[in-house]
Amino acid sequence: MNAPENEKFRKMDELSQRKVPFFFMIDFLVKNIEIFTENEIENSDLLIDFQNFKTHNPKHAEHKDFFLRSFPETKEEYKKGFDLVQENLKLGNSYLVNYTRKTRVETNLTPEEIFYVSKAKYKVCYPGKFVFFSPEIFVKIKEIQIFTYPMKGTIEAAVENAAEKLKADVKEKAEHYTVVDLLRNDLSMVADDVKLNDFQRIDFIKTKQKNLFAMSSEISGILKPEFRGKIGSIMQKLLPAGSILGAPKPKTLEIILESERYERGYYTGICGWFDGENLDSCVMIRFIEEENGELYFKSGGGITHLSRLEDEYQEMKNKIYVPVH
Repeated sequence: MNAPENEKFRKMDELSQRKVPFFFMIDFLVKNIEIFTENEIENSDLLIDFQNFKTHNPKHAEHKDFFLRSFPETKEEYKKGFDLVQENLKLGNSYLVNYTRKTRVETNLTPEEIFYVSKAKYKVCYPGKFVFFSPEIFVKIKEIQIFTYPMKGTIEAAVENAAEKLKADVKEKAEHYTVVDLLRNDLSMVADDVKLNDFQRIDFIKTKQKNLFAMSSEISGILKPEFRGKIGSIMQKLLPAGSILGAPKPKTLEIILESERYERGYYTGICGWFDGENLDSCVMIRFIEEENGELYFKSGGGITHLSRLEDEYQEMKNKIYVPVH
């Protein structure tokens, strides 16, 4: 990590130690970090809707004629990176690789309108750059307690006994176990008494296109004294987020960069709101990026040695949705 990033993390530490509220965004490769105090947010075009923090007044009525058309790559194109991931898994270079793709989409709404009509725990619109509507918490900090909620495993809700099948699926279970173990180890770098509180809970995600079940768990710990009040130092230790990378982290990152062949940018990065006391942050998934006048939806999923090409290709396409209902 070079000097500018280190300086940004130090600024986050300084603000949090002074109990100054701020919002931050960190991209996937931890190369770009943006920090906004409350005044800077007010003077920007940023639209933020977190559970305990909003920058806007609700507007824009529901668009009943809303549409989203996607133009995913062919299964043959998807297979090129998928095969490279599988080769590395068989060689033991990784146990889990989060493989993602970039899909051109068309919609009758602007990114700002998508921000207003979508429904999610976390929403941000960065005009001219991206909009996302994420269901996935990264970490929460309440006083000296830290919590993380890895999310891995999805299934269409229309499938008979979908929730039970998701919990019992051998591949999905292995993927979830791996991410839970990885996040537990990550949290141990900044916290003591790390424990698993809630395992394989099922969240329902309603959308206009299709409804999904997603599987997550809760892990908690007590911040080590040297990390208390230091949001920047905590993020520096924990990133990139394990749930959207894989394990082990360094080699898996190499595999991702080689197999994906595109820049994730802020997709699968982290953003968060520190209110002066506590932190709420999310993983930037369910993400639409603006690029040269076109819109691209970035999506993917965890690949293990048990993964089937057809299933993973379908999951990548299933995640191309806007939660409007």
